[in-house]
Amino acid sequence: MGYKVVVAGATGNVGREMLNILAEREFPVDEIAALASRRSLGTEVSFGDRTLTTKDLDTFDFTGWDIALFAIGSDATKTYAPKAARAGCVVIDNSSLYRYDPDVPLVVPEVNADAVLGYTKKNIIANPNCSTAQMVVALKPLHDRARIKRVVVSTYQSVSGAGKEGMDELWDQTKGMYVPGQEVAPSKFQKQIAFNVIPHIDVFMEDGSTKEEWKMVAETKKIVDPSIKVTATCVRVPVFVGHSEAINIEFEDFLDEDEARDILREAPGVLVVDKREAGGYVTPIECVGDYATFVSRIRQDSTIENGLNIWVVSDNLRKGAALNAVQIAEVLGQKALKKG
Repeated sequence: MGYKVVVAGATGNVGREMLNILAEREFPVDEIAALASRRSLGTEVSFGDRTLTTKDLDTFDFTGWDIALFAIGSDATKTYAPKAARAGCVVIDNSSLYRYDPDVPLVVPEVNADAVLGYTKKNIIANPNCSTAQMVVALKPLHDRARIKRVVVSTYQSVSGAGKEGMDELWDQTKGMYVPGQEVAPSKFQKQIAFNVIPHIDVFMEDGSTKEEWKMVAETKKIVDPSIKVTATCVRVPVFVGHSEAINIEFEDFLDEDEARDILREAPGVLVVDKREAGGYVTPIECVGDYATFVSRIRQDSTIENGLNIWVVSDNLRKGAALNAVQIAEVLGQKALKKG
C-alpha cells in the first residue's frame, strides 16, 4: 500500500528533480499530483514513464493526501503549507521559512533521522539549505568520533542554487562574451557571473555576513550540535550545477587523517574519492545527477592541534534539495506514516 503524494512547484528545477527522484527511488506512490502556480497551469512534467499535467496550487484540496513536497519559495509556502498541514497532509518544505522554528524539525536523514518524529507539532518538516545539507553529511560521522569544536567553511556555489534565472543568466552572459554587442548585464546576480566569482549570496546582515552564511551557522547547530562554532564565506561561482566546499575542522580530540578517511568511507550518503595525484578528487561537473556527497582532499591541518581539511562536493539540486526531501519522506513512511 502506497501514499498519496503532492509535489508543489513541480515546474521548477527542484520540483522536477523531486518527481524524478521519487520515480528513481521507487517511492511507494499510489497517487501523485503535480501542482504549480496559475501561470504554469497545464504544463506537463515527467514522473518516471508517466506525464503529469500540473494542477492549480491555489485551489487544490489537500484533504486525504499523505505527503506534500514543497518547492515554491518562502512567500508561497507561508500561504499554502499551513493549509496543507491543517488538512492532515504532512508538508516537507524546501524553503527557509520553517527551518528555524523550534516546533519544526530540520532534517538530514543521514544525520538526524529520528528528528522527523517532531513533525506532529505543526505537520511540517523543513529541508535545510543546500550548502548546509552536504556539509553536515560529512561532518556528523567525524563529530561522533572526535567532537567538532569549530568549522571554517568557504563555499563555491553553482548558479542553479539561484534557480532557472541564475542558470539562464550564466548561459546568456557566457554567449554574450563572444558576440560583440550582445553582452548581458547582471540581473539575477549583483555582478557579472560569467568568468567571475561573487562573494555574496542572499542579503547582507548587520554584522557583515550574508544570510546564506548565517543559514549555514544556524542550521548546522540545529541539525548536528548547538555547541559547534561555525564561520562561513559563501561564494557564487560560474558553475551550472554542483556546490563545492572547502572545510576546515577543529576537533576536541585528535583525529588522524587516515582514520577520518576510513570513517567517511563507511558513512551513509558519503563517497570518498581521495587520491593524492592529479585528478584524484571530485569536481562539481562529476557529481551532477548523483545521490552521493563526495569527499576529497582529506588531510591534517598542522596549524592547529586537532585539525583536518576536507573538500566536499554534491549536486545541490539533488542532495541539497530534492533528494533530501524524498529521503525525509522515506523516513517519515518508515517511522510514522506506516501503511500496509
